[in-house]
Amino acid sequence: MIPRLPREAPLHNVRSVVDDGSTEEGAFGAETVARLRAAFEPHRAPEEAAKAAAYLRDQFPFIGLKTPLRRRLAHDALVDLRPSTQAELSSAVLALWAEPEREFHHTGTDLVRAHIGLVDASFLPVLERLITTKPWWDTIDVLGPQGVGPLARNDPSVVAVLDRWIVGPDIWLARAAILHQLTFKEETDVERLFAYCRIRAADREFFLRKAIGWALRQHAATDPDAVAAFLRSTPELSPLSVREAERGVARARR
Repeated sequence: MIPRLPREAPLHNVRSVVDDGSTEEGAFGAETVARLRAAFEPHRAPEEAAKAAAYLRDQFPFIGLKTPLRRRLAHDALVDLRPSTQAELSSAVLALWAEPEREFHHTGTDLVRAHIGLVDASFLPVLERLITTKPWWDTIDVLGPQGVGPLARNDPSVVAVLDRWIVGPDIWLARAAILHQLTFKEETDVERLFAYCRIRAADREFFLRKAIGWALRQHAATDPDAVAAFLRSTPELSPLSVREAERGVARARR
């Protein structure tokens, strides 16, 4: 049975986290950016930057740091500047998102993944802002499963918000909603997963079709029969989504 998706599902106890740098938490974000900028700039590599930008269809400028180097530099620069509260994490990631180069955004997703245990459901507006600001698959595919997912697992009010995302006009919020259970395995809310996939099954947007296929393929590792039955009962799914899901079913049944 498809869950009923509410028109209104307010998230309670949410406060604004936008900070201009004038508070202690804002200073934390400014210091995070300053340290990373100082660490990254000596390694600027125009040729690598051009390749990385082209890979993401020239959506964003790059410094030209490959991921292992970026992570090593970030670790060394921030080894004694780690967020210890939700406010500090919010300050850091919002400040990083304000920088032009994509390496700062990727470092922000790393911080979300590493420190998601610091936050509660009131962090969801920060994640929504990150998802909808300078969006592309490379950040959404971390923020959905590694950011939104843990919040949804712990607080039903988050799931109510995702029920709005999946029917809304923003494709990146919808993609995050589809992918948020990617790591849940046996704890997956299968009814909601299939409902989300069915709601956007006929969507012509590539990034949603791909997300549906990925989510179904992932769940097939846990329950291939349920995914196979869903494919049979949902003819409106795109060929791309079906191919991805069938790969998971076939792999699980070997």
